[in-house]
Amino acid sequence: MIQPIRSIFNSHFSPETYRDFLDSVEKDFNHKPTFRIAESPFFIPKDFQSQLEEACDQVIDFIKRPDFKAITQKALDLNTSVPNEDAHTQFLAIDFGVCEENEKLIPKLIEVQGFPSIFNFQFNLNRKFKEAYPFLEDYTPYLSGLDESSYLEKLKEVILGDYSPEEVILLEIEPEKQNTKIDFYYCQRDLGVRFVCVTAIKKEGKKLFYTDADGKRIQIKRIYNRVIFDELDARPDLDMAFSFQDDLEVEWAGHPNWYTRISKFILPYLSGPYFIETTLLSDLESIPEDLENYVLKPLFSFSGAGVIFNVTREGIEKVEEKDLFILQKKVNYQPVIQAIDGRVKVEVRILALWPEKDEKPTLVGNLCRLSRGEMIGVKFNKDKDWVGGSIGLFEK
Repeated sequence: MIQPIRSIFNSHFSPETYRDFLDSVEKDFNHKPTFRIAESPFFIPKDFQSQLEEACDQVIDFIKRPDFKAITQKALDLNTSVPNEDAHTQFLAIDFGVCEENEKLIPKLIEVQGFPSIFNFQFNLNRKFKEAYPFLEDYTPYLSGLDESSYLEKLKEVILGDYSPEEVILLEIEPEKQNTKIDFYYCQRDLGVRFVCVTAIKKEGKKLFYTDADGKRIQIKRIYNRVIFDELDARPDLDMAFSFQDDLEVEWAGHPNWYTRISKFILPYLSGPYFIETTLLSDLESIPEDLENYVLKPLFSFSGAGVIFNVTREGIEKVEEKDLFILQKKVNYQPVIQAIDGRVKVEVRILALWPEKDEKPTLVGNLCRLSRGEMIGVKFNKDKDWVGGSIGLFEK
């Protein structure tokens, strides 16, 4: 979208440079990410950056409403509730499609999550792109006036709180098998926070413990939570010594309840130019005739699970738990990135951090997903190039 730097980047791109770039990521931990890393960043001009920031501010204004917990209590009633919820989420991931409306580009909100994203991987991905393409130094992935140093300090503030890194763990289900494992490695290197499986935790009274690589038993004071309950509920085989419903002497870096409260559940409450027509199925007065222009989504699924793109009247009528699904208008993604051959669509996730003492979240960075398929997502982009995870770079 910034034509001069796009032309420069494309003229310097080669398959060999791309392989060296990927090798650099793999060599850090002798681990090849299991998700595809795209060939190019997404260059974001100042006017579109301003739109993204304005849209995020409107989402944040809703989340900061004094009655927000009352509005979203139903989401917790329908799902797992965890004790000792804090005053507000500490993480936000706000997803936008780059779309066209009235012949102008505009970000359209796709989803909001009160849950961590791959903050550490994106920090290092920016470095990798700039090592491969030094002329990108004049562009930044950071927002709110942050740079590398202040981004990392804000991340430490949220994840570590008042504790030493050894008293904090990144908690996940079988982290060695997760697609985001590369982020866990970088988190451990950047912040000193170890990643631990839910089955490796021991419980004594209200206290939790883990054993480090040297065999030392350490009390867990704070949990950087990366566990998704959808996945946890699907794994009754896991031998866990604790339950998320236990009253525990531990702080949460990302209390699990915020993933439930800040989800697709809030989309029907948002209105304005950056938001898509979204209706809770139980509130649907009549089924639209043009269902080809809609998608049907479960409220609390993760990573696109259960989304129905070819919606039918029969499919809607068959849904029994209508308060657990939304009907959302499809958006018209525009292929705004000029690849070496053809054009590519993109989705931008703005990342925000909200330390407990702060009045509001700080927009800190982003990640992007590039697509040539009908929709954003792996299954629509198999065997394609210039697709996958990337990063947005703003003009300084």
